[in-house]
Amino acid sequence: MRILMRNSPPEFAQSQGSVGAPDVSDALLAQLYAAEPAADGVWLRVNMVSTVDGAAQGEDGVTDGINNVPDKRVFHALRSYADVIVVGAGTVRAEGYRPTTKPIVVLSRSGEVPATLRGADPGQVLMATVEHAPGLEEARQLLGDEYVLVLGAYAIDFALLRTALAARGWSQVLSEGGPYALHDMVASGAVDELCLTIVPRLIAGEHKRITSGPPIDVPLEPLLLLEEDGTLIGRWAVRQTAPRVGL
Repeated sequence: MRILMRNSPPEFAQSQGSVGAPDVSDALLAQLYAAEPAADGVWLRVNMVSTVDGAAQGEDGVTDGINNVPDKRVFHALRSYADVIVVGAGTVRAEGYRPTTKPIVVLSRSGEVPATLRGADPGQVLMATVEHAPGLEEARQLLGDEYVLVLGAYAIDFALLRTALAARGWSQVLSEGGPYALHDMVASGAVDELCLTIVPRLIAGEHKRITSGPPIDVPLEPLLLLEEDGTLIGRWAVRQTAPRVGL
């Protein structure tokens, strides 16, 4: 893995490593992805993968159909840097998520706890949902009241999500989508950074992109571009046009 481009604005931790460096060690990778929390005490990055022609999934309908060794290296690295993982319930079900060593916050307007995450130890799985979620009471019974975050009436308020995560001492937040969750988080101004792996493949067909939903237009600032065997691994700051609520 080599560095093709690196840019460190003042709000990002300064890192070592020069453009063209032929090998990126695990220690250097950690420096290249270091970031200081925003004013509210949280840094929320989203990590996604796509083919060159924009598919965020393979023929099997999951990311495992398109990701590769370089992508998996960064995927696991970003998880190791995070305090908590945030992911949409649809992605949890499609990808078969199971409890990990890091807490998982599931985003769900229905409040239904995915089957693969039921039975986890207390605190391993949290539910971020809404007041009118039909599965709210069951989620409380399964996970415990303190692990169910009610963040709005009918739609999840992502500013409140950031506040709730900060209150638990989780400053480094990693979201793994999926496409609808990424759309809503970016549209709400909740995301600080997008990490995207572009695998060197064209697969055509009808596949989800990394975002799904009504049109949005959010500018990105490139921060880092790595390459290995044709796979491009990038890091972009999300430049919101308006300040977040509470900042």
